[in-house]
Amino acid sequence: MITNVTGQGAAPVANDIRDIKPPIEIPNGWEWLWIALCILAVAAFLFVLWKWWQKRRAQIAFVPPVPAHIRAKQKLEEALALISQPKPFVIAVSDAARAYLEERFQFRAPERTTEEFLRELAGTDLLAVEQKESLGGFLESCDLVKFAKYEPGENELRELHASAVRLVEETEPRPVTV
Repeated sequence: MITNVTGQGAAPVANDIRDIKPPIEIPNGWEWLWIALCILAVAAFLFVLWKWWQKRRAQIAFVPPVPAHIRAKQKLEEALALISQPKPFVIAVSDAARAYLEERFQFRAPERTTEEFLRELAGTDLLAVEQKESLGGFLESCDLVKFAKYEPGENELRELHASAVRLVEETEPRPVTV
């Protein structure tokens, strides 16, 4: 029998053996370099992407909006194609004039009846008295065709068209001279 220093018998050897410890990773000192390079690569990529976006945004041409009077004149010219059909022609001319007045003077024209529109317009100084009277006659003539089934001749339709064009030309903004 084996005795230890204390004189007692030794414990079995099997309880004394332990498993091996896992290997200890030794830092090589270069990991921070790889992390820093990855961060720099991402930053460079984001910088290039940002520069590309700025350049692309600068290349997009700013198209100024078409002024209301020019758009109204275009709609009135397009309406001439309908002159052989009185009702569609008058609707197109009337809508162009009302849309122009709304856009030019911020005056809600398209949603109102002619009477409501003219009553409210009378209380403003947006148009001259002669222009208000001319507009009233124009809108009433349009209403006859649209709602009373009146069928005017081509000459009357051309006069309505000329009246709308005249209204636009008289009220369009004048260029500022310095």
